[in-house]
Amino acid sequence: MEVYPALLGVGYIVGPRIASYMFVGSLVGWMVIIPLICLFGADTWMYPAAAGTTIGQLYAEGGASAIWGSYVRYIGAGAIATGGIISLIKSLPLIVTTFRDSIKSMKGSKNTSGERTAQDLPMSIVLIGIAAMVVIIWLVPAIPVNILGALLIVVFGFFFATVSSRMVGLIGSSNNPVSGMAIATLLIATITIKATGDSGITGMMGAIAIGSVICIIAAIAGDTSQDLKTGFLLGATPKKQQIGELIGVVASGLAIGGVLYLLNAAWGYGGAEVPAPQATLMKMIVEGIMGGELPWNLVFIGVFLALGLEILRIPVMPFAIGLYLPIYLNTSIMVGGVVRLFMDGRKKVDEKTKERQATDGTLYCAGMIAGEGLVGILLAILAVFGVTMDLSGTVNLGNIGGIALMIVMILCLLKFSLWKKNKS
Repeated sequence: MEVYPALLGVGYIVGPRIASYMFVGSLVGWMVIIPLICLFGADTWMYPAAAGTTIGQLYAEGGASAIWGSYVRYIGAGAIATGGIISLIKSLPLIVTTFRDSIKSMKGSKNTSGERTAQDLPMSIVLIGIAAMVVIIWLVPAIPVNILGALLIVVFGFFFATVSSRMVGLIGSSNNPVSGMAIATLLIATITIKATGDSGITGMMGAIAIGSVICIIAAIAGDTSQDLKTGFLLGATPKKQQIGELIGVVASGLAIGGVLYLLNAAWGYGGAEVPAPQATLMKMIVEGIMGGELPWNLVFIGVFLALGLEILRIPVMPFAIGLYLPIYLNTSIMVGGVVRLFMDGRKKVDEKTKERQATDGTLYCAGMIAGEGLVGILLAILAVFGVTMDLSGTVNLGNIGGIALMIVMILCLLKFSLWKKNKS
C-alpha cells in the first residue's frame, strides 16, 4: 500500500461504493489474472515482453509488478476504452437532443429582453475566438497538429462541449463522460492521421494533442455549465461570468503548463515519481494503432470483461480504472472509502449531523489532495536546484511506519470531521 494523503482523501470523497469497485478491479488483476498468467504461461514468451524473456523469467526478475506492467495494464486499457464507449452509447439520445437544441439556439441567440441576467458575450466574438484558437493550435510549433487535426478539434470540440455542458447542467458533474469522449476522439484521430500516411512520431504526437485538447474542452465545458447555472440561481450577469471564465482558463493554463515543465525537468514522466497513468494509457493506444503492435488479445480480454460487467449492471469505469492502476494505489483509496462507510453508517446520529460531518471531512480531504500537490511542486523545485529530500538512508520504519502514518492520517481526518467541535 502506498501511504499518500491524496489517495486516502480520494477514497473518502468518492465513497465506499466507488472505492470498492476500484479495489475489486485491482483484486481481479493482481489476485486472479496475474496468478493465471504465471500458472499457465510460465515457459511462454508473449509480446510486449522483451524478445526471449518468458513469463516465468519476467516474474523472477520483477515480481507481480512486472507481469502487471507487461500484460494486465493492456487488459485494463481495453476495459477503460470499452467503459468510455459504453458511456457514450448510453448518452446518445441526450447527445442527439442536445445537438439539435444547440443548433436551434444559435439561430436565435440574440438577447431581445434587455435584462442584465440575459446578457451573453456576442456570438461573433465567440466565433472569432474559436477561429483564432484553431489558427494558434495549427501554427504554434509546440503543438504538433496540422490543418486536418485543427479541423478535427473544431468538429469534436463543438460536439463534445455541447454534450458535456448539457449533461452536467441537467444531471450533474458525475455524469460527464470525459474519459469516453477523450478515448473516442483519440481512436478516431489516430486512425484518421494514420490513413493520411503520417504514422511516425509526428503523427502520434498530433493524435495525442488532439485527444488532449478535446479532453480539456469537455472538462471545462462541464465546469462552465455548472458555474453559469449557479450564477443564474444567484442572479449573476452571464457576460461577466463568461469573461471571468476566459481569464480563469488562460491563467490556469499558464500555471499548469509551468508545473508540467517543472515536473519534467525535475524527474521526467513515466518514472516512480511521476508515473502519469492516463498519459501512459494514451501513449499505449496511439503507439499500438500507429505501429500495429497493440496486443489485441490482451485488449479484447479487457473489452469482454467490461461487457460482462455492463450486463451485470456493475459500473464499468471504476472497475476498469482499478484494473489498470496498480493495487498499492487502490488499497489506500479503499481505506478512505472504509472511513467514509464508518462515518455514514453510524447509528443514533441524525442525518443532519451526518451530512455536516461528511461535508467537513470532504473539505479536509480536498485539502489533503491539494496539499500533496503543492508539496510535490515544492519537491520538484528543490530537485531542479539539486536539493535532495531522500531520507531512506537514515531511518527506515518499513511497513510498520507506513501503517502508523496511515493511522495518524485517519485520526486527523476524524479530528476535523467527526470530532470537530461546533462553535455556535
